[in-house]
Amino acid sequence: MQFRTQIPISKSNNPIDYNSKILSVGSCFAENMAEKFDYFKFQNETNPFGIIFNPVSIEKLFSRICKKELFMEKDVFFHNERWHSFEVHSDLSNADRQELLESLNKAVTETNKKIKEATHIIITFGTSWIYRNLESREIAANCHKVPQKQFSKELLSVEVIQKSIQNTIDLIQTLNPDINFIFTISPVRHIKDGFTENQVSKSHLFTALHQVLKTHNYFPSYEIMMDELRDYRFYNEDMLHPNQIAIDYIWKLFSENYISQESISTMHEVDEIQKSLRHRSFNPESEQHQKFLAKLQQKITVLGENLPHIKF
Repeated sequence: MQFRTQIPISKSNNPIDYNSKILSVGSCFAENMAEKFDYFKFQNETNPFGIIFNPVSIEKLFSRICKKELFMEKDVFFHNERWHSFEVHSDLSNADRQELLESLNKAVTETNKKIKEATHIIITFGTSWIYRNLESREIAANCHKVPQKQFSKELLSVEVIQKSIQNTIDLIQTLNPDINFIFTISPVRHIKDGFTENQVSKSHLFTALHQVLKTHNYFPSYEIMMDELRDYRFYNEDMLHPNQIAIDYIWKLFSENYISQESISTMHEVDEIQKSLRHRSFNPESEQHQKFLAKLQQKITVLGENLPHIKF
C-alpha cells in the first residue's frame, strides 16, 4: 500500500546504523518500534521498567538510574497477593518482595551501564494525565489496580512537562554527553480520559516539547497516524491502537529518515533471512530443501562475520 508523505520529517544528523546501541523507553508505541529494531537485529534495549506513559514518571526513573539510587523496602508495597512499585509497570511485579527488589535493582544497574554505552535514546511520551497517590503525594507510573479513591487525577501543566523533559535530558547527559535523543509522541489515543481530554493531554506534550526540539530530533509518529493514516482501516479492533499496516508504514518513514543508507541494505538481508527461517517445507528431507538450508546458513554466516552481534 502506497501513501504520499505529507508530514515533513527532518533527517537525523547522526543516523542509526548496525553499530549503534539504542535504548527505547516510554509508552506502548515504544514497544512497537522496539519490535522492529529486534526483527532487523539492531542492538536495542526496550523499557527496562516496563511501559511508562507520562513525562514525570519517566524523569523519576532516569533520576534513579543515573544516580544509581537502588529500590528499598519502602519503595514497594503488597496488593492483591503481589509486591509492586508505583514507579514501574505491573509486568515487573512479583509474589516475593526480595525477588522484586533484586530484579528492580538489577535493572537500575544494567540500565545505568546501557545509557553510558548507548548511541541513541528514543523517548515516547503517551499522556499528560497523571495519578497522584494521596498519601505519599507521589505521581504513580502505574496504579496496579489499587482503588482509585487513593489517587487524585491531574493534568500536568506545559511548564511542568517542559521542565521534566529538560531534567531527563540533563540526567542522561551526565552519564553520556554524546548520546542522540529522538523524541516522539505516541499515536495511541487515551480515550479512557475522554476525547477532548486526550486532545488537551497531547497538546500539552507537543507544546512542552517545542522548546526541546530546537536541539534534539523529533519523529512525528502521532502526526503520521492522525493525518496520513486517518482511516479506521489502520487501527486494531479497539479503534485506538495502530494495526500492523500502520506500524509497518510508520517504521518505513522512520527508517528512511533515521537509519543510515548503508544499514538499509543490511536490513534487506536480515529481512530475507528472517522470512527464510519462517519458511516451512512440504518435504524437509528433500535435496532441494537441504540446498535451501545450506544457502541460508551461508547467508547467516557471512552476515555474522561482518556484524558479530547479529544472532538468529
